[in-house]
Amino acid sequence: MNATFSFGSATGVGSLPGGDAREAAKAATGSFEDFPFLAELPARGPGADMIGRTAGLLVELYARVEPSGWRLGDHPGRDTRRARSWLGEDLDALEEFTQDYQGPLKVQAVGPWTLAAGLELRNGEAALSDPGAVRDLSASLMEGLRLHLAEVRRRVPGAQLVLQLDEPSLTAVLRGHVRTASGYRTHRAVDRQVVEAALRDVVGVNAGGPVVVHSCAPDVPFPLLRRAGAAAVSFDFSLLTERDDDAIGEAVEAGTRLFAGVVPGTDTALSDPAGSVMGVRTLWRRLGLRPGLLAETVTVTPACGLAGASPGYARQALAHCARAARSLADNPE
Repeated sequence: MNATFSFGSATGVGSLPGGDAREAAKAATGSFEDFPFLAELPARGPGADMIGRTAGLLVELYARVEPSGWRLGDHPGRDTRRARSWLGEDLDALEEFTQDYQGPLKVQAVGPWTLAAGLELRNGEAALSDPGAVRDLSASLMEGLRLHLAEVRRRVPGAQLVLQLDEPSLTAVLRGHVRTASGYRTHRAVDRQVVEAALRDVVGVNAGGPVVVHSCAPDVPFPLLRRAGAAAVSFDFSLLTERDDDAIGEAVEAGTRLFAGVVPGTDTALSDPAGSVMGVRTLWRRLGLRPGLLAETVTVTPACGLAGASPGYARQALAHCARAARSLADNPE
């Protein structure tokens, strides 16, 4: 990754409520003048959801909606076309609101392990159950992401692209907690080195640009993500425990950026911006890290996607992230 890359101080996670691509792009770009993101609108239905949207990016692999979820099939059908059409709408809207923009721009896709846990094979079991299927899926995802990133660069030529891989199922994959189709058993845990190697390959598709891995599940495996080449880790700050202190301290000292999810993802009364980042300051003191490092190391985000929020709260939460980041920069101690 380019050592001179400059992340913005605050951004969104990805999903927003509603179904209006222009309104979403306006919120995602207007709230973060130095770090906009490509909005996702899962309320539109299958194909706009996290798994379906990324399934639409796959090359020479196709998926369709079954009652049990997304299942791999032989040819592109209505569901694939719908996913690609909505992504096209979102890119059109992003392009409209980023004319002459120069700086970091974040796009999101599901990472290989959450995709393998969320996509079914023809027999109804998760792709995770078949190591060969996982390899094929990762290779297809890598090719699809290369094409997607090239398309975003074409539309927003001044952007420095940040690729976010959403991996909420990663810890469950590592621990053998992903349920089989029957629901009575779980798929066996995947070896950590296999998990790391696949992630490293996918991280490599954003040539010369940084990759952030996002999970709003507990017990994010910070060391594994760092070894896999993630430049940043995005997480729900409220789920951290003191058990995570050493891993976070090591990550910061190794130059990993933290996307700290401090603003609740669903409607609630928000405290003042300084109060939202108080926990981050407390963590810094506990770790004995230099306060001046805070603004250089932390990007403020919502705790998770905002798809479950009201439109009014979502706009408020994005603006709150930007104000909280300013508070952290102005007052690191």
